[in-house]
Amino acid sequence: MLEWGGTEGIALSVLLLDIHMPGQSGEELAGIISRNYPSVQMLALTNLDSVYYIKSMLSKGVRGYVLKTAIEPTLLEAIRKVYNGELYLETNLREKVLQDTLRASKELSVNPVLTTREKEVLQYIARDMTSQEIADKLFVAKRTIDSHRMSLFMKLGVKNMAGLVKKGIPLGLID
Repeated sequence: MLEWGGTEGIALSVLLLDIHMPGQSGEELAGIISRNYPSVQMLALTNLDSVYYIKSMLSKGVRGYVLKTAIEPTLLEAIRKVYNGELYLETNLREKVLQDTLRASKELSVNPVLTTREKEVLQYIARDMTSQEIADKLFVAKRTIDSHRMSLFMKLGVKNMAGLVKKGIPLGLID
């Protein structure tokens, strides 16, 4: 626990937590503290600038993330913000997380998430089966298959069956 008397004469209490510590990792400890002591404000102070660790620590209740190379004013600002319940990421770390989030969002739109049934229907479409043939094979109504087709059109951003197959093959959705 770090006690710091600011210029305002107020003592701030913020737990500084590293990720790699002897005995127990900071990730595990952050989760335990967050669950058992929700009022404790935690700030990760570490050498690790990986987006994975930043997101992991934030998901476990840590309110800020600062590198050990940070200059004193940066560390003090982080402590103040975390103490006040705000999130704090150093500017360069915030940029890394933002870029990773944008990349992941773009990948999700390029690689849409299909349900198991949509993938199955897409396989049958690629085998040139009609909606009725697929419905009979899967023991569902033709209308259900038509609904899956429409969902596939929207998720893959295509207008017809040829587009489904053309887009599905390079995405690895069609065997």
